[in-house]
Amino acid sequence: MAVRYSPIDPALFVTHRNSLSKLMDDSSFLVLQSNDLMPRNGDCTFSFRQDSDFFYLTGIDQEESVLVLNPGAEDKFEREILFIKATNDHIRVWEGHKYSIDEARKISGLSNVQLISQLEHVLKEVLSDRQVVHYNNNENIRASSLVPSRNDRCIAELKSNHKNHHFVSIAPALTSLREVKSQGEIKIIEKACSITKSAFERVLRTVKPGITEYEIEAEITHEFISKRANTHAYTPIVASGKNACVLHYIDNNEVCQNGDLILLDFGAEYGNYASDLSRTIPVNGVFSNRQKDVYNAVLRVFKGARENMVEGNTLKQLQDLVINLMEKELVGLGLLSEKKIKNQNPEDPVVKKYFMHGVSHFMGLDVHDVGDRNQPFKNGMILTCEPGIYINEEQLGIRIENDILISGSKPIDLMADIPIEVEDIERLMKC
Repeated sequence: MAVRYSPIDPALFVTHRNSLSKLMDDSSFLVLQSNDLMPRNGDCTFSFRQDSDFFYLTGIDQEESVLVLNPGAEDKFEREILFIKATNDHIRVWEGHKYSIDEARKISGLSNVQLISQLEHVLKEVLSDRQVVHYNNNENIRASSLVPSRNDRCIAELKSNHKNHHFVSIAPALTSLREVKSQGEIKIIEKACSITKSAFERVLRTVKPGITEYEIEAEITHEFISKRANTHAYTPIVASGKNACVLHYIDNNEVCQNGDLILLDFGAEYGNYASDLSRTIPVNGVFSNRQKDVYNAVLRVFKGARENMVEGNTLKQLQDLVINLMEKELVGLGLLSEKKIKNQNPEDPVVKKYFMHGVSHFMGLDVHDVGDRNQPFKNGMILTCEPGIYINEEQLGIRIENDILISGSKPIDLMADIPIEVEDIERLMKC
């Protein structure tokens, strides 16, 4: 299967598999399925997106693929087996190229690659020798799906047919591994951020009164595809005027009016790794005094939060800090009073009227990546920093967001070169 992004060094996936295998007991094995090719309507399907955990371990970007890890096998060749679908002339004519065994070996770094028709036979042999079956399930705290995945269906069948075996989710181990990014992963995310920068600068050169939100989305999409991004890392938000006060506004179908702001929240996905950017810009290229005051208030909170995204801090500590910073800014903007803050219910802080969401989340193969929100930050984690102020009565919403790499006591802003200051945004919009 052809992909847009440049080849990824298979050593990345070899390292990931080795790390996971070390967490598995020799009496256990793992069977991991790729994503389904999902039906859309009629005979059409949605664009394929690989299961993040499967990609993390294999680099294989194709449906009907299975990974079996059996670290206790005596024969080293049998400890890692990848199964891929067989291709033929009919598939090549109607669907295009699919991986050959040699190509799958080269991409994944796996020596033992077989056709998926051999999977049932191999599983029978492994099940006769192993009592613990590791499986994967989606434990992302934001996940919600009524449709059983290939992993769900596979494990349900194995449980039904092998009732004496012990079944254990591998998701906690994979979550722990995926939290900390390797240098190889960081480079891929940096590439995604670079593409996102190009798209934002394209928007700055394009926006003017009368442009529609969907035309701006089209400019972003054009830049993503031309720079070899897979796609958007998530459905983009292009919210002008009052729409910016809807946190997950994705209609993107209104005309941008002179004097309004546009809240942009988008990010390129490159090599299946995400980026996540938010900026707020004036439709006519110049912030009004009030817009500038609110924007700079958010920017000050952003900078204060970013400085504290250091090893050892936690998401709760960061959120508490941001609440304190935001209270001061909202008082300065005339939106809250010191008295109201002093007399507030701690369980329902008054700041939530204008800032009602979390300031950070993990990011990686998923834009809302897996991670333990209660543990201290570790070197190599990548999280977003995204404060905002939303004033419904003024039809004004502003959010600023960059992607931050935890690196000791000095956080690294992966989007530090993307325009963020009022003066820089206004200057570039005049070009």
